[in-house]
Amino acid sequence: MNNVYAYILLMAVVTYLIRALPLTLIRREIKSTFIKSFLHYVPYATLAAMTFPAILYATDYVVSSIVGFAVALVLAFNKKSLLTVAGAACVVAFVTELFLR
Repeated sequence: MNNVYAYILLMAVVTYLIRALPLTLIRREIKSTFIKSFLHYVPYATLAAMTFPAILYATDYVVSSIVGFAVALVLAFNKKSLLTVAGAACVVAFVTELFLR
């Protein structure tokens, strides 16, 4: 059980270092437009990389996940609300799953 506390402490130190090192090492303003634009899109790319595999394996059949995802993309590109996009994607995935059984 003592190993669990060591693991938690190690994770806390690593998380702190990841957040604190850029603040201590980079003191000047970043002037490169390439680096600024790269850092601007990092959160979106990370969120997409974590979310997309979960979308594909959220249902019993990958086909129903893909159909729900496609509906969500179409609605999101048409600027529908988050509640509408999520609800419609869930309903379409559920109905598709019913037909696949």
